[in-house]
Amino acid sequence: MSGGRPRTVIGTYGAVGLRHKGRGYIATARYRDADGRLRPVTASGASRSAAQARLKERMLNRAGYGRQGRLALTSSFRELVALWLSDLDKQDLVESTKENYRDDIRRHVMPAFENLTLGEITTGRVEWFLKTEAAVSYSRAKHSRTMLNLLFGFALRYDAMPRNPVEGTSQLKKPKGSPQALTLEQIAAIRRAAATWRTGEDVKGPRPDGQVRDIIEVLLGTALRIGEVLAVRPCDIADPPKGMVIAVRGTVVLRTGRGAVRQNHPKTEHSIRRIAVPDFAAVVLRSRLATIGRGDTERTIFANREGGPLSPFNVRRTFRDFLEFAGLDDQGITLRWYRRTGATVIARGAGAGAAATFLGHGSTAITEGHYIEPDRTVDHSPAALLERTLRPAHPDRTLLRSEMTAEEEHALAQFDELDDDQMANGGPTHDAASVNRSPSHANPE
Repeated sequence: MSGGRPRTVIGTYGAVGLRHKGRGYIATARYRDADGRLRPVTASGASRSAAQARLKERMLNRAGYGRQGRLALTSSFRELVALWLSDLDKQDLVESTKENYRDDIRRHVMPAFENLTLGEITTGRVEWFLKTEAAVSYSRAKHSRTMLNLLFGFALRYDAMPRNPVEGTSQLKKPKGSPQALTLEQIAAIRRAAATWRTGEDVKGPRPDGQVRDIIEVLLGTALRIGEVLAVRPCDIADPPKGMVIAVRGTVVLRTGRGAVRQNHPKTEHSIRRIAVPDFAAVVLRSRLATIGRGDTERTIFANREGGPLSPFNVRRTFRDFLEFAGLDDQGITLRWYRRTGATVIARGAGAGAAATFLGHGSTAITEGHYIEPDRTVDHSPAALLERTLRPAHPDRTLLRSEMTAEEEHALAQFDELDDDQMANGGPTHDAASVNRSPSHANPE
């Protein structure tokens, strides 16, 4: 059937009617809202043109009806952020992830876009912003890009934008050439510094309690994240004749107003696992366990003066002091390098798939129901590789001696990406099966 009046498109209005009333005019039009219904909109003015102008302004800023009408291209970026944060509070994410999101928006994203409407945020503006962030650091640009994708994806679901302006921006280029693992010389130098830091006769103030010294040994022997090491309790450790095993069941996070808090689950479900511990790290843990009462199995092994978990921030600060004392403070070393070092050793000795599982990126993570199974379910071969390569006395240089191949760099970069994505998005964005599972490297004795 042809002819007839064409249907008014959603978000538009029909002919404007004007009538005189008293000393002014009233303009009227029917606006088709987000739910598809036509509704009358009126505005008054001292003149015909004033009434028409006010009517058009009112319809331009009209919120509409229904869920999609809460945001429009004319909405401010602040409105989008407020609605998204309100929705974030209802999402099933760990509180530390939510706090990271809020901090990234408040500190980096909001200052760049707070004075713009959604319609004014173009791909070009986002491109300029991300390049500015990348000039500061790759990690900061990556996190900001993630936040913008989350925000504009939310706006798309509200039909407030026709497309995501992040699409079409340049790919972020990760800096190349940064070291992927510690050398045995660096490990030895940090060990010496950790053992002798603030121990001289001329040192004023309290002596170090050795906790950070021991923490870096456990990090080296387990390739755990710093929060996972700080969350380990006596009840998480089994020490049968075959070798010590740690059950990774939690992580320590920083909460606003509360400081360091032990969270009763790690970052992702794949992080729940049991790993064998090499002897050099097991010795450190046994020494710490000996100082804890038998009935105090629920407290963290590494604790502050009040018995609560240590703050990752304070551990990193002391570690930086170790680096300065060792003369390595200009090499960009962080605690994450210990995780990379463990990953490198295991990947070269047993393959990237074994490294992914050990690091908690495996798709066959051991669940709570497996915790009661006997120790034979735990693969002790990665711990043997770590013991042989990273032990304090007479380490075997074979696996760390050679230059890193492009294949190894790719696998380790994926591990870093997985960790970064989990920090930014609250969960893994890749299945560990996608990590290169190449045959084991040659492993000469």
